[in-house]
Amino acid sequence: MAKEDEEIRRMLVELRLLEGSARTIQSRLEVVDTALSEILIANSTLEGIKNKPKGTEALVPVGAGSFIRVELADSEKIVMGVGAGVSFEKSVNDSIESLKNRQDDLEKLRTSLQEQLSQIASRIEDERRTLSDLVNKRGGETVEVV
Repeated sequence: MAKEDEEIRRMLVELRLLEGSARTIQSRLEVVDTALSEILIANSTLEGIKNKPKGTEALVPVGAGSFIRVELADSEKIVMGVGAGVSFEKSVNDSIESLKNRQDDLEKLRTSLQEQLSQIASRIEDERRTLSDLVNKRGGETVEVV
């Protein structure tokens, strides 16, 4: 029985590690989803102001479903963050293209993370089934977990 106890303990540890990995990947997916949402809002805003004349009134999103009413001083150039606190002035079309590239990259990352999460979920299910079989084989006796 000691060998079976050791196997059950090993499986429990592995199951806990897999569950931790699943939580980590789920958190990363949430971050990617948030970034994708921000990109979609930015892209929609830029598409909306593209080619608008100077002085056009617009509602610009400021986050959390809130908007500010502004008059466009220049709808041909925007200041776009590129990461690490660095920003560049770019044309609206170049900015839209950059946002689409970022979106594509994030969607690829999202797909990869979803695949990883699916594989881990499958392994968790397999481990639980095997663990349940081992415990049932022992006649349902309790196992001391250290």
